[in-house]
Amino acid sequence: MYANKRAAAKAAREASKDEVRKIIRNSDSSKVAVIPANKKEDFFTNTSPRKVAVYARVSTDSEQQIYSFEWQQKYYTDYVNRHEGWHLVKIYADEGISGTSLKNRDEFNAMIEDCEAGKIDLIVTKSVARFARNTKDFTSIIEKLENLKPAVGVFFEIERLYSLDSNNEMTLSFLASMAQEESRQRSNLMKKRFEMNCANGRFPTPPLLGYDLDYDEKRERRGLVINEDEAATVRLIFYMYLVGNRTTEIAERLNALEIRTKFENDWCAGSVLNILKNERRYGAVLAGKTYTPNFRNHKSVKNNGESPRYFQEEHHDPIISRDDFIAVKKMISNAKYGGNTYLPKLKVNKDGILRGFVSVNPNWGAFSAEDYRQASSAVEEQ
Repeated sequence: MYANKRAAAKAAREASKDEVRKIIRNSDSSKVAVIPANKKEDFFTNTSPRKVAVYARVSTDSEQQIYSFEWQQKYYTDYVNRHEGWHLVKIYADEGISGTSLKNRDEFNAMIEDCEAGKIDLIVTKSVARFARNTKDFTSIIEKLENLKPAVGVFFEIERLYSLDSNNEMTLSFLASMAQEESRQRSNLMKKRFEMNCANGRFPTPPLLGYDLDYDEKRERRGLVINEDEAATVRLIFYMYLVGNRTTEIAERLNALEIRTKFENDWCAGSVLNILKNERRYGAVLAGKTYTPNFRNHKSVKNNGESPRYFQEEHHDPIISRDDFIAVKKMISNAKYGGNTYLPKLKVNKDGILRGFVSVNPNWGAFSAEDYRQASSAVEEQ
């Protein structure tokens, strides 16, 4: 019975194939009128009017790159003017912004919005790497522009590729992936350079209130030297906190005295806290407090051991003592739970089943067993 079903199915398939063969043999193409498709746009010979935008980007804000940036603007203004039918809408330019993320590229995002508003027909940019160094962003933007009515194309000058040419799709995707990989390799190289420098005692040095950078004859950094005028402010901040002033009170007092931050800004509680928590004020250095897990968005997060950290005592001359710094550190930790002293706030339970026991907060990680012993002794004396 099963064999009969197989034979019947095979016969049905053969009959279907014979039917297809008859249709093909009896077809007559002479009766069909072919209406040709519209001829595809030839980017290099098309002279129809176009509203053209230029996108330029330099990766840093150094003087050399800004010089290059100015030349790019002049070059592309002339470039657009040389093409018949092209009208320059605007040169959109981001200075000192990485191409691995769209988040802070204000000019780039404004350009895409203008494309959606119908103000732009064509974007001209230097290369795929200048346009985007993130494969996902690159692909999504190109597709968004292609799906607009009318579509907006992007011409990449160095590669001489046009995004609306379907023959270039695979090539552009490959080049975008290469640009992203180049950024990843560059990020890894910068990380390795940072680690090697720190391991050899060469730490990055941002501007610090209380210190000036010392340079040698070749204008290379030699280290930190105390700026006595600014150091007086640092000492005042630590003294006021040690005697019980809150960070908001310290900020208000500094502003009343017309004392400014390193960057000539007014003080706030956060800027005071940053001074109090920075170990460089007692001459030490801890590098690697944050790290960047994703090179695409460049977002720094707190380093809880995911990346190496580097610490050195007596790296430079101190403004305040190590003991004062440690005392302030413990006071800051205690302040999270309502305390304003060096020791944790302990209370003896006077009633209930825990009468006579001392309550502690397990989150007080900054305090040692000796700190608790001292605090308990103080409670017992009451």
